[in-house]
Amino acid sequence: MRDADGDDAREGQHADDGQHGRQESAGAKSFTHGGSRVPAAVRGLLLDARAAMASPNRNARSAVVLGRLLGIAFVVCFGTGLFSHFLQDPLPGMRFPTRPTQLYQFTQGLHITAGIAIIPLLVAKLNAVMPALAQVPPVRGVLHLLERVSIAVFVSAALVQVATGLVNTYQWYPWPFPFRQVHYALSYVLIGSLVLHIGTKLRIIARYWRKRDAYDEHGRFVADTTVGSELLPPGLEARHEPASSAPAMQAVTSYPRGLTGRVLRWVDGVPAPTTQDDATEARRASRHSPEATQGRRERVARRGFFAGVAAATVGVVALTAGQSNTLAEPFNVFGARQRHRGPNDLPVNRTARAAGVLATATAADWTLTVVGHDVSRTFARAELVALGTTQVDLPISCVEGWSQMATWKGVRMRDLLAAVQATPGSHVRVTSLERHGGYRIMDMGPEYAEDPTTLVALELNGEKLDLDHGFPARIIAPGRPGVLQTKWIEKIEVIR
Repeated sequence: MRDADGDDAREGQHADDGQHGRQESAGAKSFTHGGSRVPAAVRGLLLDARAAMASPNRNARSAVVLGRLLGIAFVVCFGTGLFSHFLQDPLPGMRFPTRPTQLYQFTQGLHITAGIAIIPLLVAKLNAVMPALAQVPPVRGVLHLLERVSIAVFVSAALVQVATGLVNTYQWYPWPFPFRQVHYALSYVLIGSLVLHIGTKLRIIARYWRKRDAYDEHGRFVADTTVGSELLPPGLEARHEPASSAPAMQAVTSYPRGLTGRVLRWVDGVPAPTTQDDATEARRASRHSPEATQGRRERVARRGFFAGVAAATVGVVALTAGQSNTLAEPFNVFGARQRHRGPNDLPVNRTARAAGVLATATAADWTLTVVGHDVSRTFARAELVALGTTQVDLPISCVEGWSQMATWKGVRMRDLLAAVQATPGSHVRVTSLERHGGYRIMDMGPEYAEDPTTLVALELNGEKLDLDHGFPARIIAPGRPGVLQTKWIEKIEVIR
């Protein structure tokens, strides 16, 4: 929200600037500012743009508040993203916890939820810093140029990271590059540029970290020119300077009765009258100076802006979190998957047709080959059942963010390894009937291979495993991404 007095002040400032420039050099084509020559036409456009973008919401305090929230969300996404990446591509010697069994369900759900929350927060942050785009001069030197380039890198990386991550949840890839590798590499660019950005803006962040240091007693933003902020109001050097001593016209505010009046009093910080004396005092309090009136307007504008940001953020989170959270499941409107929808009462990410295993997975002569260092064995499906089955409750948790708890029944992996005399602590490799795809071969560390809940699953939710869920047999293990719960398996081998 902007008031007429503020507009007049900005117009006056532009007029003064123009008159001052003409007095310095009549007919001059450019202005010298901070050692840089800016063409007069460009300077005028930048000043006009800056004045047009002026708003109580666009100040250093708003930028700091939104930056804090964005920083937390980016760090959460970075940490949970690293966990997911190293589960899929572990470094030598890495071991991962298998308890709680829903660990990956939680971390990846948090990753996707925080990533979705970034979208409205990032839009709000860009809105808050828009006046900084119209600086005069645009570049003040080499260091300032590097600072602006780092911000451009950060914003670009954030937009690409969030946009591609969102599209990935719907398994749509309209680009030629591999998503997972680029998403991983770009996360380091994003965090690195974020750290650099925080370092260059640290004085401003410290100055406006607390609300009480950012606004005066009337609720107006205090513009501090000493910390290098690029979000100063046009025509105003510092709000903490003494106001003009010229007599000011008193603005009188009368409040309507009922709920509307109580809301307006709450906005202005004026208590509701309870007696005749209180009513008289309230009328006196309602006579605001121009500073108080302007502060009230700024306060209302800021509250409306942040209320809108909060509503948008809570809305997108609430309407998508249901794909991984039971409590939010009734509100899952935009989630890529709906829980409990699909064969065996479970969603399907990749069908048998898409995997090209319709014939091989349903062949009557299908067998599972288990290869040890010295012993190898082959099992038909009936022979696997004869080994003895175990029932466990484990979630299927996909990298796209959706997850669901399910009941699995099958043969323990450690029992199959014991059948081929595998030594304790063995690493295994599982191969799928698929002939193409990045996850047709999966390696499993001993922490998973020896876990009593890791199964070669044959049944799901009390029924025979559906073809799209991995029939005749698949892997299910605790705390693993869905892409590592290999379907349509044909071979298990001990690799070390």
